[in-house]
Amino acid sequence: MHPTGYPFNPITMNHQNLEIERKFLVTGPFKHLATRHYEIRQGYICSRPEKTVRVRTKGAKAYLTIKGVPDATGTTRFEWETEIAVNDAHQLLQLCDTGLIEKVRYLVPFKDHTFEVDEFFGQNVGLIMAEVELTNYTEKVDLPPWIGAEVTNDARYYNSALAQNPFTLWPTKP
Repeated sequence: MHPTGYPFNPITMNHQNLEIERKFLVTGPFKHLATRHYEIRQGYICSRPEKTVRVRTKGAKAYLTIKGVPDATGTTRFEWETEIAVNDAHQLLQLCDTGLIEKVRYLVPFKDHTFEVDEFFGQNVGLIMAEVELTNYTEKVDLPPWIGAEVTNDARYYNSALAQNPFTLWPTKP
């Protein structure tokens, strides 16, 4: 562990490979504000606390993504992603652990940021979350009125966790 509390050195790491984001539950209407939306299906080839390997189809494109462990704040982690052929993604999805994530992502601009709002389906139906990407973990963000509780540091809301323990099976809902 780096002395800053990161599991990596954020100063020497290529910042293009850092994902810095906050996550929130959505409590109000937002779809009418979206500028775009697309369907996403994703599965996990590897889903461990220290790393995940994800295959995703997103609209007409597909990606392979590797993510590292989040830092102590839950906002920052290593992320490497590359576009792959959609046919390859469909084959790789067959190799994934059980529990595919199915959702529609809406892009909703608000002030200086664009919120990515995911409406989940399948075994996670009923869950709607928003993410906002940041340039650094201390960046201030104005929140729209339809944003609810922050869940950035709650591992239950990671997509990899939702694939293994779907929202519809939680004994109590937020």
